[in-house]
Amino acid sequence: MKTKEIRQKNTPELQKLLHEKKGKLGNLNFDLVGGKVKNVKEIRETRKDIAKILTILQEGETVVQKTEKPE
Repeated sequence: MKTKEIRQKNTPELQKLLHEKKGKLGNLNFDLVGGKVKNVKEIRETRKDIAKILTILQEGETVVQKTEKPE
């Protein structure tokens, strides 16, 4: 998944996508141990997608914190 596509989603969609990707990664790791995974590269791509989503979510939180003015 490209970063540009991820940035177009809002926070609830990103949370849902993150949950799906983590579940997929768990299944891939389980299948890897069982010898069912033929495309090991998919695991790496899924981890990178999770990292991209987490980074974008963190950036969103940072922007919200900067716009709030401390009293």
